[in-house]
Amino acid sequence: MTSLVAEGVPEAVEPYTIGPSWKRGPDGKFVLPEFTLGWHCLAWTATYLQHYMGAPWRYTPEQARLTLWWYALDPATGRFLYRDGVIQRLKGHGKDPLGASWSGFEFVGPCRPTGQVADEGNEWGVPAGQPLGARHPAAWVQIAAVSQDQTRSTMTIFPGMFSKRAVEEFRIDLGKEIIYADKGRARIEAVTSSPRAMEGGRPTFVLLNETHHWVDSNQGHEMAAVIERNSTKSADGMSRTLALTNAYEPGEDSVAERTREAFESSESGRAVDTGLFYDSLEAPAEAKLTEEWIEPTLRAVRGDSTWLDIERLKASILDVRNPPSRSRRFWFNQIVAAEDAFLAPYEWDACPHEGLDLVPADEVVLFFDGSKSDDATGLVACRLSDGFVKTIGVWQRPANWPDDVPWRVPREEVDGVVDRVFAEFKPLAFFADPGAGYDDADGERYWDGYVDAWAQRYGKRLKLRAVPTGHGQHAVMWDMGDRRRQQTFTEATDRFYRDVLERRLTHDGHKILRQHVANARRRTNAWGYGIGKEHRESARKIDLAVCAIGARMLRRMVLNSPSWAKRSRVRGKGRVVVLR
Repeated sequence: MTSLVAEGVPEAVEPYTIGPSWKRGPDGKFVLPEFTLGWHCLAWTATYLQHYMGAPWRYTPEQARLTLWWYALDPATGRFLYRDGVIQRLKGHGKDPLGASWSGFEFVGPCRPTGQVADEGNEWGVPAGQPLGARHPAAWVQIAAVSQDQTRSTMTIFPGMFSKRAVEEFRIDLGKEIIYADKGRARIEAVTSSPRAMEGGRPTFVLLNETHHWVDSNQGHEMAAVIERNSTKSADGMSRTLALTNAYEPGEDSVAERTREAFESSESGRAVDTGLFYDSLEAPAEAKLTEEWIEPTLRAVRGDSTWLDIERLKASILDVRNPPSRSRRFWFNQIVAAEDAFLAPYEWDACPHEGLDLVPADEVVLFFDGSKSDDATGLVACRLSDGFVKTIGVWQRPANWPDDVPWRVPREEVDGVVDRVFAEFKPLAFFADPGAGYDDADGERYWDGYVDAWAQRYGKRLKLRAVPTGHGQHAVMWDMGDRRRQQTFTEATDRFYRDVLERRLTHDGHKILRQHVANARRRTNAWGYGIGKEHRESARKIDLAVCAIGARMLRRMVLNSPSWAKRSRVRGKGRVVVLR
C-alpha cells in the first residue's frame, strides 16, 4: 500500500513483491523457512569468502533471507524445496555478487544436506536443529550466458572473492574461463551459446545470467532446454539452476518471459507447481515517473542495495532521452507492456481489486466467450450497481496437457457454472459469443446447442435480449462475427481502456484475467482500435479480456435501455427530495 500525504505526494512506497524474501508474519517479522541449509551457507561464506582482501563476506539482510529460502529443505525428505529459481531485481542490485557467492558455495562448500542437524554450540554457529551439509565430491558449477561479456561479469568476481584460506585449503587454481579445486576434482566454468557442446554434461549447479537476453536468435531457448535436461539427470537428483534477470521486455519471447509466465500459470492453478523459486521486488502499479514519485519508489525497489545512488538514477529517469518504458524496466523493475499492448500489467494492477467480490442476490450482467479447444472459454460478470468485474470461470487447455491427446472445453461443467450463477445472483442480461468451433459428432457449432438451452432456460428472466424481437430474436446468442457488433465492441473496448487508465474500473484481481489483459494487443479496424492476440497461432490467450470488456459493455447497454429507465421511474415515484 502506498502512503500519501495531503498534497498527493508519496510519503512512503510499498513495493510489489513476489516470493518469500520480503514476506512478513502477523508479528511483523520476516518469515523464514523452518528447515534450511542456508544457515550453514551463511556461516561458510563468512569464513571462506571475502569482499576484498581482509574483509569477510557479509550478506545484506535481504541477501541473507534469499540464501535461507533458496537452500530451504523439506523436513520430511531432506531434499531441496525448490528445483530451480529466478531472482528478478532492478539493474545494479547486486545479483552477480550474490550468484557468485552461491556458486562458490556449490563449488567447494558444504552444499549438499547430509541428514545431520546442528547441536548446540557447534563450530559453525548454525542454530541447533538446522541441517548441516557436506561438499559435493565432484562439483561442476557452470556460469551460463549467451555471450562471453555476460559470463565475464560473474567470473571476474571469483579471484577476489575466495579468501587466502579458501585458496590454500581447497587448492583452488584461479583461471579466467575455468577455475579448478582439489587438482581438478571440482570446477567452475563459463559457458556460452553452444547448446550442442553442452549436451550430455552433468553439472551440479548452473547460474543462468541475464535471461532477459536469452532469445531464439542467440539460441537462448535451446541452451536453457539443454541446461534443464542436464540438471534433471544429475546423479543425486539435487542439481539445480538459478536465473538472474532484470525485468524483461514483453513480446521478445525471452527465457525470462517464458519463465515468468510459467510461474504465473502455476500460481493461478493452470499448471502444476514444479518447485520454481521466483523472487522479485517491483515498483507498485501506481508509481509514476515524476520527480515526487521517483525517489520513494527507488528506495522501495532497491531493497537493501543501499549502494545504488538514488540521485543518479533519478537523473537518468528524468532525462527525456531515455524512454519511460526503459526506465520502468531497468530502475522500477516493472514488466512494461509491448508497444502495441492494449494495457500494461501495472496499469491493470492499479485499478482497485483487493477485498472485492460479489455477494448473493447481486444484480449482474454476464458475458460468455466460447471456444472448442484452441482458445480459452470464459464467463465474466459485471455488477450493475458499480461496474465491478468478476471472473466466474475460465476453461483452457492445461499447460502440461500432452500434444497427442485431444482436449475439449468441458461443456457440461460450463453449463453447471451457468446454472450456479443464475441460482446465486440476479443476471439481468447474458450475451454469449459461441465462437467458430464445430462439434465432431453432429457438425454443429460447438456451443450453439448450449446457448439455445440457456436462452430457453433463462430468457424470461433477462431484461435485455441479445437479438431483439423481429431480428431473428435470441435472448442470449451474440455472435461477434457480425460487423455491427464489431463496431459496438470496438467502442466498448475504448471505454474499457479509458476506465482502466482513469481507475474507474474495479475487478477481482483474478490472475488469469490479468494474464489475458496483459496478452491483448491493439488491433486497428474500421471503427478504431479493437483487441487481438499477438498473432493467430499465439498460445497467449485473451478470451477473459474479451469477456471483461463485453461484460462492461453489457452493463452500459442495460443502464441505457428503456426497461431500465422505466424501472428507475417506477422506483422513484412518490419520492420527495428536499435540497438544503
